[in-house]
Formats: sequence, C-alpha cells, structure tokens
Amino acid sequence: MSLVERFDSNVDRWFDHLRGRPRIDRLFYALSELGDFSLIWHTAGVAGAAFEGDAGVRRAARLSATLGVESLLVNGLIKSVVRRERPTHSGDRPHRLRRPATSSFPSGHASAGACAAVLLGDGRGVAVRSAWWTLATLVAASRIHVRIHHPSDVVGGALVGAAIGTAARRITPLR
Repeated sequence: MSLVERFDSNVDRWFDHLRGRPRIDRLFYALSELGDFSLIWHTAGVAGAAFEGDAGVRRAARLSATLGVESLLVNGLIKSVVRRERPTHSGDRPHRLRRPATSSFPSGHASAGACAAVLLGDGRGVAVRSAWWTLATLVAASRIHVRIHHPSDVVGGALVGAAIGTAARRITPLR
C-alpha cells in the first residue's frame, strides 16, 4: 500500500467515527451541497458587496472571476488529465447528494474553498481570515465525510485553490 493510500485509508477510518450521526451527517451533507458550483462562496461575495459598497463589489467581482478560472483549471484541465476514480460506496446515503461525473482528483470543493478563503480574507484581520478558512475546511472535509473524495483529493484541491487564490490576490490587488 502506497503512502497516499495509507493516508487516505487512515483519514477515512477516522471519518467513520463521525458517519451515521444524524446531526453531523446533516451538517456535512448540507456543506457539501452548498459547495456545489461554489454557491456558498459566490453568495458570500454578493453578501459582502451588499454591505461594503464599492470595495465589496470589487471583492465580489474578483472572487467570482477567480472562481471561474479555478473551476476551468480544476474541473476542466486537471481532472481530465488525472482521471482518478472516486471512492466506492455501496451503502445508502442518509441525505440527498449530487454525484459528479468528473475525476476525483483534485477536489473542486476544496480548491474553491481555499481560493475563496484567500480572497475573502484578503486585507482582513486574523479572526475574519480564520473564519473563512474554517468554513473552507469544513466544506472540504464534507467531501470526505460523504465519500465523494479521497482525503488526498481534498488536500490536493486545497493546495491548488490556495495557489490560485494567492496568484489572483497578487495579480488583482484590491487597493
């Protein structure tokens, strides 16, 4: 068994302790669904624009444009090259779940979340940045919990998303 397979197996076994608990299942399935098509991140950007005026509109526009690029790179390019199979799950799922047809690596939810955390936290204090990263981490972890991604897909996605967000922050500074 490779190092990556051992990592995936160990993390997945840890999530087995959480699976089957109704409140935790509901939370992770909801977060997974909110992450579909980056809905949660676009909503956060629009909400910020509504409260922050012109600066919020610029932040939201940069976020949405960057998430579009992130999606093209991750879901269009990288997944089509890697073509990793998704985890197999034969049991029933406790909640509704969209099952993607794309490759498992990297996790687009983790990538979009990390990208959004970088951009939504740009120029903010530690507490706000931490809040965005916590939400991004929970959305990413939801993909492991619902057995749609291997843990290494999530780690890879988070690294890709953080890199894209950092590049966007440098290319299109808010000030």
